[in-house]
Amino acid sequence: METSRRPSSSAAVVAVLALAVFMSSLDLFIVNLAFPSISRQYPGTSLSSLSWVLNAYTIVFAALLVPAGRWADRIGRRRVLIAGMTAFSIGSLLCGLAPGVDALIAARVIQAAGAGAMVPASLSLLLAAIPAPGRAKAIGTWSAVGALGAALGPVIGGSLVEIDWRWVFWVNLPVGLAAVILAARVVPESKDERPLGHPDVIGAGLLAAAVGLVALALVKAPAWGWGSAGFIGLLAASVFCGAAMVLRSRRHHSPVIELSLLRSREFSGAFGASVLYYAGFGAFVLSAVEFLTSVWHYSPVLAGLAIAPGPVMVLPFARIVAPRLTGWLGGPGRVAVLGCAINVGAQLLWFYRIQGSPAYLTHLLPAQLLGGAGVGLTIPSLLGAGSASLTPARFGTGSGILNMARQVGTVLGVAGLVAILSRVSATDPIAAYRNALLLIIAFFGAAGVVSGALLSGRPGGRPGVAREPAEPATVRAEPVPAVSALDQRPHRGQLRAQARHVRLRRARELRMRIKQEPQQGRPRSPVTQHEHRTVQPDGLHGLSPASLCELGHCAPLP
Repeated sequence: METSRRPSSSAAVVAVLALAVFMSSLDLFIVNLAFPSISRQYPGTSLSSLSWVLNAYTIVFAALLVPAGRWADRIGRRRVLIAGMTAFSIGSLLCGLAPGVDALIAARVIQAAGAGAMVPASLSLLLAAIPAPGRAKAIGTWSAVGALGAALGPVIGGSLVEIDWRWVFWVNLPVGLAAVILAARVVPESKDERPLGHPDVIGAGLLAAAVGLVALALVKAPAWGWGSAGFIGLLAASVFCGAAMVLRSRRHHSPVIELSLLRSREFSGAFGASVLYYAGFGAFVLSAVEFLTSVWHYSPVLAGLAIAPGPVMVLPFARIVAPRLTGWLGGPGRVAVLGCAINVGAQLLWFYRIQGSPAYLTHLLPAQLLGGAGVGLTIPSLLGAGSASLTPARFGTGSGILNMARQVGTVLGVAGLVAILSRVSATDPIAAYRNALLLIIAFFGAAGVVSGALLSGRPGGRPGVAREPAEPATVRAEPVPAVSALDQRPHRGQLRAQARHVRLRRARELRMRIKQEPQQGRPRSPVTQHEHRTVQPDGLHGLSPASLCELGHCAPLP
């Protein structure tokens, strides 16, 4: 991986890159509170039609994340970031000028194309520019700002709708211009020195079709019937497109989903948990907006302010609490489990206290605060757990896949919620919203189960990789290569053989060295009499905890 220059301040790089993900996440939900104004301006527009203003953005966003990440790795990540910001700003301008809902949805597609380019480029630039010791905190900040943008969307949107709903989109123009200028001045360029080839555009189209068809099936199911031929046909078409995409991913040199990454237990666990968690998160944000404006009859500004305490909790928990809990609990996966459990508790609290008459301070506010804390713990932890297994050459691709999981989950959650709320009773709306809360609780709970099953192990190994016994072998001493070089060639067999050799012949001497030398990530000196290669902790994938201790790395790995 090539990096053109190192900025003097890592904090400035993190701030600029976090601004990119904030913009894209903000527009994911900023239009929620504009729905009533849009429907009044275009009479006859239903919630199911307006949901495509969200879903069209999210589907295109998800489909382009991985190809854009590959283009970023290939031609330059900062170049793709700036191009994405520019397209996003142009799309925002066209959204504000849209003469109807169809034109608005088309402009949202352009906006999503820009967001799909800048998000994976921003995360891969972050991973490339920030040194390893500060990378976990930087990822936490980046992902927390993204979650903050998504949660603040209704808050900011509610304020702008009072002026005109078109300002919900035009507000991106000055922010986008500033972001482009700052990215060109502050962020260093980087790219993969050995790109694999052109990304799979057809696979991206198949992914968009698969997600879009299942979302359409869920939105249309209440009107067509859950057992209707149309509903079943859309699901079958979605499965066909998804299977075709997987087959192309197995054969294409630059697939939309790199299946080899999913063989890592940590990465596949983060992928699955992100889909489920963001399904719950997307459904929760939209349901809160609909409930406050439709049942409690809050104005857009008041509804936005009512939602605000939850987002306020996100950043401190993601920036301060989550990193500390990661060390105390033994890994980000365990923090993700805790965050999912907190979100389940928050939604259960709201489920039992929800009522038709407004009672914000005593009924909704506690659930908002608790839910914001859960979001702040879960989102950076899932991203950190998945990113930990990525090599530098796969920063763009891996981050694109993880972000794609987030968008796919959001589409499924919003579509499921629209299906439930399409039959809200005028006399008893609470019943439908309780059903929606059950759906949200199920998504959060399932995300916690996946995190607990696949991400709760301590970092430093790959529990999903089978460990065959290796014969003792002696490896001659040589200089320690960079982490990227270690990850690009097979070396686990050599490390297992070395560990076995040390365990059998040098256990006593190693125990003495462990007591005398620091353990926090520094390579050990070669052992006398029996030469062996020393390695850094980042290269110790595939070894058991006992073998790591015998190599002098008993302390928790970063």
